[in-house]
Amino acid sequence: MDKLSQAELIRYSRHLVLEKFGPENQLKLKQARVLVIGAGGLGSPALLYLAAAGIGHIGIVDFDKLDVTNLQRQVLFTTEDVGKNKALASVDRLKALNPLIELKSYPVKITSVNALELLNVYDVIIDGSDNFPTRYLINDGCVLLGKPLVYGSILKFEGQVSVFNLQKPDKSFSANYRDLFPQPPSPESVPNCEQAGVLGVIPGIIGSLIATE
Repeated sequence: MDKLSQAELIRYSRHLVLEKFGPENQLKLKQARVLVIGAGGLGSPALLYLAAAGIGHIGIVDFDKLDVTNLQRQVLFTTEDVGKNKALASVDRLKALNPLIELKSYPVKITSVNALELLNVYDVIIDGSDNFPTRYLINDGCVLLGKPLVYGSILKFEGQVSVFNLQKPDKSFSANYRDLFPQPPSPESVPNCEQAGVLGVIPGIIGSLIATE
């Protein structure tokens, strides 16, 4: 893990020649451990770009099964994947994209019982979930463990992306999700994508920004 293989030098050549990036930063990607919670609209594009970029260890948490209505925006999957667990199907697709990285699926629902165990072994956490209880749970786990959290959300024609709980040079941490939204909204006050819809490309845009962060 302390150097790039010949296969990696070839695969990531466009990164290696990139000014201010080069082999040193590609090696950091290889050594990184990223957990993506939710392989849906946001997780799909984020996972594709993280895997293609050479993130060495990617974990995927999702207990849901793929529905045909997901395919309008969840570009990681194909029609043949309908009915399959998203975490398991994601690993199959990403292995085909990049066999040089390690992938681990967690086909479970993240809860207060398993959250800290899931988060603890990863360096960066990506929240691609679609409900407020899960967002607050992930945020609180990241705060307790001192993990940076990359967050995104989408609805209709717009989306949000932010990085929370990032450790600063003075060892303090940046704002977390609860600093921005101290209290969860009432469930009926905010519609989800099933109720209000979402333009298919919006998750792709926000998911790509998540991967960039």
